[in-house]
Amino acid sequence: MTVLTVVMIGGVITIVALLVIRMSGALAPALVFPDSFPMPEGVAITGYSQTGTAAILVSDDDHIRVFDLATGELTHEIDLAD
Repeated sequence: MTVLTVVMIGGVITIVALLVIRMSGALAPALVFPDSFPMPEGVAITGYSQTGTAAILVSDDDHIRVFDLATGELTHEIDLAD
């Protein structure tokens, strides 16, 4: 009975230690909402994606715009109407 108690206590301590180690790691990047990027007047966002360093917005004027997540600057613009 004593051996079982010691093993169970050791298991609980191990699980708690692993959770603490796992939770104290680097935090995942936060999701940035597409409304925070400047879009031309009257243009609606129809699609949105996010990578580690960029936000990609697809708009109803047949453009794909790529914004830098750190600065919010427009880095690329692709015209799909060609």
